[in-house]
Amino acid sequence: MPHHNLHDGELKALTQVCNTGMQHAAIALSQLMGKSVSIQVPRLQVLEGSALPHLLDSHEATALQLQILGNVRGSILILLLQENARHILELLLGELPKEGAPLSEMERATLMEVGNILASACLNALGSSLKMTLLPSVPALSTGPGSEILVRALDRGDGDNAVVMMDAMFTVSDSLCGGSIFLMPAPASLAALLGALEQ
Repeated sequence: MPHHNLHDGELKALTQVCNTGMQHAAIALSQLMGKSVSIQVPRLQVLEGSALPHLLDSHEATALQLQILGNVRGSILILLLQENARHILELLLGELPKEGAPLSEMERATLMEVGNILASACLNALGSSLKMTLLPSVPALSTGPGSEILVRALDRGDGDNAVVMMDAMFTVSDSLCGGSIFLMPAPASLAALLGALEQ
């Protein structure tokens, strides 16, 4: 079965679980920010890893990568265009980061907490559906052109592995910004994951 050609039942089950995870993440971020937060996933695709870098341009981005610990192995990559990462920091910390300056320790820690919330919510929703415990590792933060970040993330595994790509739209107090979340399961994990979700 081609990675990107899942049947309707598999895609529906995966989309439902990811949307549930994002709803939980929105609640946690609302508590963290003290502001109303909603997260929508308007599009979810399962693609071959080798096709992903071509979907992104060379715009500067901030990425948070976490390893998946538990019965399902792999990693999660949260990719935010630089202007969106800066906007999230402004909403959380009350001021816009300095243009062109490296992120401060506080700004890095804040983005890592956001990444941890998003990854934990997604894995909790998956784990609940699979009746498994799935945990994220400590996030690793990196910056650079989005396409290059994706290439580095994919180099850690087989470039033809399946990758679940979610477009995520964050609304914070009526202010909109977006990002992409990539779920990169280990080769043996995706088929098992999809099979369990459909049961």
